[in-house]
Amino acid sequence: MATLTTRIFKNGNSQAVRIPQAFRIDTAEVEISQTANGDLIIHPIPIDRAAALLAALNGFDDDFVNELERDYAQQPAMQDRESL
Repeated sequence: MATLTTRIFKNGNSQAVRIPQAFRIDTAEVEISQTANGDLIIHPIPIDRAAALLAALNGFDDDFVNELERDYAQQPAMQDRESL
């Protein structure tokens, strides 16, 4: 894994990190999380979430879809309940 040193600066009331060109991300948004030991993880969010979701769903084979449909058909009927 490549490692580079970069700088942190203030951007308004936020802290920002300069991302070197070697690690350039082709997206407008990222998710950022922090591990228990303080490491920051930056995960790119696909620009077109709908397209990414459809691409993921297209990855399921017919057997998987048929199994989901069978499970759905075996669900008990909705119960009638008083409204709150």
